[in-house]
Order: sequence, then structure tokens, then C-alpha cells
Amino acid sequence: MGWRWPVLTVSCAVFIYYYIYSRSDPRVSGHVSANSSYDYIIVGAGTAGCVLATRLSEYPDISVLLLEAGGSEEDNPVIRVPFAALELQNSEVDWAYRTEPQQKACLGMDKQRCAWPRGKVLGGSGSINNLIYVRGNRHDYDGWAREGCEGWSYKEVLPYFIKSEDIQIPEFRNSAYRGKGGPLPVKDGTVTPLADIYRQAMEELGYTVTDCNGRTQTGYCPTQENVMGGERWSTARAFLRPAMNRPNLHVIMNAHVTKILTDEKTVTGVSFIKDNIKHTVRATKEVVLTAGAINNPQLLMLSGIGPKKHLQQMNIPVVADLPVGDNLQDHILMGVTFNDRTNSAGAALPSLATMLQYLIFRSGTLSEPHLEASVFIKDDDSQFPSTQFTFYSIQNHPELIDKFIKLTNLDPKIRDGMRERFQKSINTDIGTFFIENILLHPKSRGTIRLQSADPFDPPLIDPNYLDHPDDAKVLLKGIDTMMKIANTTAFRSIGASPNDPSDEYLPPCNELPFPSKEYWVCRMAHYAYTVYHPTSTCKMGAANDVTAVVDPQLRVIGIKNLRVADASVMRNIPSGNTNAPTIMIAEKAADLILGVDSVKHIRKVTENL
Repeated sequence: MGWRWPVLTVSCAVFIYYYIYSRSDPRVSGHVSANSSYDYIIVGAGTAGCVLATRLSEYPDISVLLLEAGGSEEDNPVIRVPFAALELQNSEVDWAYRTEPQQKACLGMDKQRCAWPRGKVLGGSGSINNLIYVRGNRHDYDGWAREGCEGWSYKEVLPYFIKSEDIQIPEFRNSAYRGKGGPLPVKDGTVTPLADIYRQAMEELGYTVTDCNGRTQTGYCPTQENVMGGERWSTARAFLRPAMNRPNLHVIMNAHVTKILTDEKTVTGVSFIKDNIKHTVRATKEVVLTAGAINNPQLLMLSGIGPKKHLQQMNIPVVADLPVGDNLQDHILMGVTFNDRTNSAGAALPSLATMLQYLIFRSGTLSEPHLEASVFIKDDDSQFPSTQFTFYSIQNHPELIDKFIKLTNLDPKIRDGMRERFQKSINTDIGTFFIENILLHPKSRGTIRLQSADPFDPPLIDPNYLDHPDDAKVLLKGIDTMMKIANTTAFRSIGASPNDPSDEYLPPCNELPFPSKEYWVCRMAHYAYTVYHPTSTCKMGAANDVTAVVDPQLRVIGIKNLRVADASVMRNIPSGNTNAPTIMIAEKAADLILGVDSVKHIRKVTENL
């Protein structure tokens, strides 16, 4: 117990340092009064909203209001620490959603409800995520275009990825696929000796090292992350903060938007609650929703835009009958712990020394998320990968059990068994690391629905995990590949044998023979959980597509002066982490709204890629 006092002291020192030197600009302290009207009102200052507000306000004659339900990211010193993502979830900067009880998944979670963290702060989920930068696969976007999303092919969206980026990885600086000088830093995320083990293992299995954000995604990809100088770089940090002093941009925080205001089928503004006072602001041009794949459909339905039958059940007058909240897609993962007799992974509980190292030098364990690599695996008959493995170089520790249970909403009854299993690793001086087996293209589809007509009631989130039988089949194929990885010479050299997963405490699956199919099916149903990538609840499509909510210009179909511009418009979830594609969507949305082509010069370079 003696370590707690010095750690507490250093934690206070970190807080004081940030409080004195990193306070937010007074213009965005949460006390800015709104004008009566703006050209554009953007709802949600998450990953997309910060980008869009910055780009629109580059034009001095355009007035922009950005509304955010949460507070300033600079009021929480932990946000800047890359290692601290787990500390941020279930905190005041997280909406801390829970799904509806699941029938075929989340069976090991409390009341069969999975946790769904979403950022409630400037920067949104980009302020609480693990900072991995993955653009997706070219065939993702070509598929959108083939299905009616004109203008969204890979060739057409690539310049917007490049526009945002400032690549910090030397071997990619001259790649035509990569950007230099953009607001968003992208650096190499490898940090421990385990990265070499991961690479060697995948090379044994025939996977070559690739830039997964370049010409070819499939293969072994050392992590690329949005970190610079040992600190998190969300879009709030990279885009919004440098624009804060623009007189034509106002940012109001702790402002909960309750309704989109319409006259007939034309949007005129929004109403929001701040400090228990209702405010109404008019949009002279457009309202743009960037509140994410959960809150966008919630707000649309509260405003009478959504499935007619559901709105009538909620006694909400119907403005437009659209499939809002349908087509919910999310990546789901199965994590497996492996032993490591070299103890090379990062310590799960920072020591006094590592905290001081970070405080003084911005280096060491706390300066990295420790997700060191991804592998993208595709079937022979597929254009894009079906599976992503991420290698997480972090140690288990009994002190983390309560936090992990709360993080994933695990059934508390397994706490003692898990703590005993983690303590066993420590007693035998055996390190650990994780591999996450991620389903990239689920066929199951979920929904977002209203719980009530009260805008402060959380929505009903039903991801409908594993409803389609093919999803379980793909996850099982991933497990087969994972066992092949465990059987490589590289993994065996550090004691990470195929038998390691059997040591985990995951009832009732431990009662089944390992590594039988029955064991993995049980484990999948009980312990698979979200990768925090909800998308597609305001699906993009052609104007005559009855499954679409927005057209390829991101305009809500049948409604004037209203657009949606974030991950909720994705026609289908992309092959990889969703933060980078969300930034791309916001960059392109700015051009669509303004009627400009800001990437013409980039397109000349990428035309034949």
C-alpha cells in the first residue's frame, strides 16, 4: 500500500501542471453567450464537429456556432495522456451508455448489457479513444460508390485523408498516399520489444509488413497513432484549438441540444439547454449534425425525423418518415491473453518513476497507448479484409480488475476469480500481452431507438450482436489464425504457447474442453465486446434509396437546410478503426457545404493511385 501516497502526490503534480499551463481559452470556457443567429450551427464537437467548424470558419464572412453537450478537454488533465484512455471511460467525459440486453452476445456482462463508451467532451470519442489511425480499405469506399454514394469512391476520398495528415513516420514521408503539413500528426506507435516478436510471427505465417494506410492494407501494420510529443492529438487539439480566436466561430459547451427546429420541411435552427435555461438559435443557412452514430439519430427522432411508427409510439409529430436509427453497425472483438516470460509489455499500473518520467520528459510508458500493431487478414475470395488483429502490449494486474469490470460491464460475480488469475501471473513473474480478434464486416444489424420523448433519457441501443450466423463463423476463423500465431517460433521463444489462453478465468466456458469449438463459441457469446466503432445509423445513399437517410451531399432526404456529417452516414462500416474515416467525412463535408474543391492540388497527385 505504500506506493499509493507517492503516486497520489505525482498525480496531483500532473493535475496542477496542466491546470496552470494548459487551461482552455476563455472564449470556450463554457460561458460564451450565443448570438441570435449564425450561418451554420454544428451540433456535436466530436471528431467530425471540430474538423467541420474549423474548416467552415476559415472563411471570415461565414459565422459558425459549435454546440457541445460536454465540457472542455483541457479541464481534464488525463485526456492528454495517451496511456490513460481506460481512465477516461466511465468518467465525466463519457456518456457511459449501455446496450439493451443481448440475446446472442454479452451473456457474461451485467444483465447481458455491453458497455458503450462515447466521448462527452470537446473532441468527442477522439478524446477518450486509443488513438489508432486507420483509413480503411479502398474497396470500402468503392463499394459505397457502387451502391449509390456518388463522389465517395476511394479515388475521390483519398485526397481528404491526405489533406488532414502530417505524417511523422520517416519511411512514409515520400509516399504519394500520405500527407505532410496537415493539422493531424500521425506517428509510429511501436514501443516495446514485443513489436519485433509480433512482426516475426506474422512473417512466419506469410504476412508482409505494409503501410495499411498506403497502397495495400492487407498484412502486418505497425500501429500509426495520433500522438505527438507524448500527448494525445484529438481533432479538438489539432483542428479546433488553433481556430479558437476566430471572431466568426463561437463554441458553447455544456449545451444539450434538445430539438432541431423546422418550419414545414425546412430547418430553421435548434433549441438547447444550458445551465437549466432553454435557448433557441437560428441558422440562416444550415444545421449540421456531428453528434455521432448514437446521438444523431436520437436528436433527429426527437425532432420528428425518423421511422413513422416509432415516432407515433413516442407521441412525436412526424416531420419526415425516414429509416433513422436503422442499420447500426459496430466492430466486435474477442480478446485473448498470452503469457510473456520476458515481461516486455508496459506496466498496467504506472510507477512513481514512470509518472515522473512522463511529467518531466513526456516519455516512457504513459506516452503511448501500447496498441503496437494491427494485422489485416482477408479471405482469398474477398476484396477487403474480414479480420483485424491488434496487439496490445500491456500487463494484467489484480488492481485493474474492478476497473476492467466497470469498463466492459462484466458480471461482478467473476471479480474474485479474475483477480486470482492475474495474481498468479505476478507471483510466477510471468508477463502478459493481448491479441484482439476483431470482426471487420459484421452482417448483423442493430438499431437506435428512443426510450421516451425526453431528450435527457438515454436512447435504446441494440447492436444485435452475432444475430447473423456468419459473424460467429468469421470470429472463429480469426481464432484459428490466432492459434497459428501462438504456435510460431517467435511466440514460442517468449513462452506464448497455444495453451496460454486456457489459464484465463472466464466461466462458464472454462468447464468446456480447450481449445474446442464449443469453448470458443461459449467465450464469444459471453465475453466478446465492442471496439467502440458504432456507425451507419444515418445511412448515405442515392436520393431514391429507401434505406438511406442522407444523400451523397450529406443532406437529410426530404428536409431542407439539414445535413449529417460523421460516422453515422457511413453506408457500411469500414475495414478498421473509424476515427480517421470520420475526419475524412468532415473534411469532404466542408467542401460540399461551401461548394469548393479544396483538394484539387492533391487530386492531381493521387489521380492514378
